Amino acid sequence: MSDLRIAWLLPVAWFYWQPALSKFAQFFPETTVYTGLFPGFAKGLEGKLRVEVVGKFRVIEINRNDDSYGDNFTYLSPKIVGYLLRLRPHVIFSSSFGIWTILALMLKPLMGWRVVIAYEGSSPGVDYRNSALRLFVRRLMVWLADACLTNSQAGKTYLIDWLRAKQDRVFVQPYEIPDESTLPGGSGGIEDRFPALQRPIFLFVGHVIPRKGLPLLLDACTILKARGYENYTLLVVGDGTQREELNTFCQQQGLGDRIQWAGRIPYDQIGNYFRSADVFVFPTLEDTWGVVTLEAMLLGKPILCSQGAGTSELVVDGHNGYVFAPDDSETLADLMQKFLDNPHVISEMGEHSKQIMAQYTPLAAAKCLVQITELVMTA
Repeated sequence: MSDLRIAWLLPVAWFYWQPALSKFAQFFPETTVYTGLFPGFAKGLEGKLRVEVVGKFRVIEINRNDDSYGDNFTYLSPKIVGYLLRLRPHVIFSSSFGIWTILALMLKPLMGWRVVIAYEGSSPGVDYRNSALRLFVRRLMVWLADACLTNSQAGKTYLIDWLRAKQDRVFVQPYEIPDESTLPGGSGGIEDRFPALQRPIFLFVGHVIPRKGLPLLLDACTILKARGYENYTLLVVGDGTQREELNTFCQQQGLGDRIQWAGRIPYDQIGNYFRSADVFVFPTLEDTWGVVTLEAMLLGKPILCSQGAGTSELVVDGHNGYVFAPDDSETLADLMQKFLDNPHVISEMGEHSKQIMAQYTPLAAAKCLVQITELVMTA
């Protein structure tokens, strides 16, 4: 089966897709990733995956909701049909329920290829549980597909309970998984830029937009200040529309000395920030997955993760971190205080994070993808 031609249809071939797919391509060398947007290869993966950009990628906003993903339409070029007809793949893995997945399923009876739908994970903003039309279309797509794949148990529940997928054709395997080799840098890499950071350092990495929940984290810092806790730093990596507003909030609340803004950081330097931090905080209101959590775990950090993130499933409460509700700044402050009062648990919980991530490697993900490929080819 190593001679099979495999196509991956990804609206955006983000860095976090690349480690597992590069390993998968070692099993199936005739693998091609087709994408509407390619940010480039993650460091160390250059040339290890065949990537072709098809047309132009655009996100068309239908209804805006700052606290959620909102209602959007992702435009992808119909030219993908020509690419697929030339490749004539045996198996197509297609991300989510967009136009490329629809086209692959429509051509399936004619071309005889197998189609696997990869659904990143479940969250209110992308599940459309209140839309009868969307659910009907998705149920039809699941019925036409040969299998479904998802990162999380929540994604599996959605596929089976809401989209009526057959249970034996839904596979749960974290496949958007970081690789430490793509997160270069060593400890101490940020001291030149921030020479006087007070420890412990709590780290936030993400877009500075409402959905990512940074206001909740800053509220927690305000609560800690009222309790007399000022012996820490919150380092914010990222930029976005809320930056100026939240910076003003910090000044008004007297948090200026506690909060450091790093701005946008190139992906090949982000490992320095994870390594230099002590505790990673992911306060997102809604994220179908959230690879930043796994990057922090991979590099040995304890996690404070919102229930709104799919990756919260990999945080074992009290073992490698804690999970909290995305609207509860008081509880988040309590959890941050645990690390301030008991700094000795930071390294212990961080080691537990590394142990958990040892189960979820790009190679483990690739082997699961290989099994799915073999299954749909022999069914």
